[in-house]
Amino acid sequence: MTQANILPLSGRTRANWIRLRTMILLRWVAIIGQLVAITVAQAMFGLQLALSLCYFAVGVSIIGNLIATFIFPENKRLSERENLGMIMFDLLQIAFLLYLTGGLNNPFALLLLGPVTISATTLSLRSTVLLCTTAIVLVSVLALSHVPLVNSEGEILRIPALFNFGQWTALVIAIIFTSAYSRRVTTEVHSMGDALAATQMALAREQKLTDLGGVVAAAAHELGTPLATIKLASAELLNDLRDQPELAEDAALIRDQADRCRDILRDMGRAGKDDLHLRQAPFEAVVAEAAEPHIGRGISVERQHAPRHSGAKDQPAILRKPEIIHGLRNLIQNGVDFARNTVWIETDWSDQTISVRIIDDGPGFPADVIGRIGDPFVRQRKVSQIMGARPEYEGMGLGLFIAKTLLERSGAHLRFANGPEHPQSGAVVEVIWPREMLEPQTKASTGPLGANQRITA
Repeated sequence: MTQANILPLSGRTRANWIRLRTMILLRWVAIIGQLVAITVAQAMFGLQLALSLCYFAVGVSIIGNLIATFIFPENKRLSERENLGMIMFDLLQIAFLLYLTGGLNNPFALLLLGPVTISATTLSLRSTVLLCTTAIVLVSVLALSHVPLVNSEGEILRIPALFNFGQWTALVIAIIFTSAYSRRVTTEVHSMGDALAATQMALAREQKLTDLGGVVAAAAHELGTPLATIKLASAELLNDLRDQPELAEDAALIRDQADRCRDILRDMGRAGKDDLHLRQAPFEAVVAEAAEPHIGRGISVERQHAPRHSGAKDQPAILRKPEIIHGLRNLIQNGVDFARNTVWIETDWSDQTISVRIIDDGPGFPADVIGRIGDPFVRQRKVSQIMGARPEYEGMGLGLFIAKTLLERSGAHLRFANGPEHPQSGAVVEVIWPREMLEPQTKASTGPLGANQRITA
């Protein structure tokens, strides 16, 4: 299954998830803190502040919050532009209060990092860059121009010029580092969340197909007996009605249609009464099922048993888990997409392990990304150059991430490498399971279904 239609959500899309109620609540917390700081500074420490302007700045925030509370519904989702506007207003309001209270001499100058951090974790890269640039400009202005802090004795409270420069440098570095750090971590979390959601979707889809196959097999098993009865009765009617051609023709039609139903159910169920409802199958059969969708795509897919262990048991019958089939299918698809002519699928088993190796004769994994294989949404600029014959391929790493996640979920260990482990080999992917992880735990589930059991009261 191709994953080309599963894309990571953009920052602009994620910004639309933020509720207005959340921003209003955060602003109320900031307003309360500002009022307490202004009141304490003036009443307890006797600082001579421009109280009218300070309370004006806080009042504007209060009015904005009240308007947003009563006009808009609580569950309103803010757009990217609306979020940027609210955060930019908070940044300018804090900067204005700092201008009135000593600029960078005020220890509360570090509060400028708050709006920057929120922007880095919620808004798009473009909005974050704009906000960080504005914050750096405001810090620079506050370092050069501000209303000085004056205590009750008329003394100006000012830190030395060297410390003031250090404060400016620290804030600028903190703005850049905090925003970059927060955005990097948030992007990583979002990408992993998107990839895991896509993995769950893929596994759910494969599980539905497996369940459907089980229902079909069960239907074929249960309908076999009544169809056989219909055929037997129609054959007897056909013998009894030889002297009545018109009725004999109807009996023959019933017999033929019963045979047709039998053939259809045989094709759907494949194994009749010996079918295991697709719960388990020989290991090579599971591998063949995973490779089937990619046969006939112009690349030769060769399957072979390549034993590397002596004294191994017979071929194991493993649990037919959807994550195993889908994970192997994605790995085989990756090999077919990048192969020049051939993909080799080698199976092996021993008393302790079961393994499969997928080898292609393509260019192999790029050396600079081989350590990152399995990370979601990895874009590689060199892919189009390496592909050559397949320039339309646009990989994002999601298929390999899904395969790696699903197979590791089944207990497998994956190894990615480049040749020369096979003639003319490029990329080599080896998947190894402990044997007990795949084999049924009880022997009761290994036998065929057999005849239907009589239900007793």
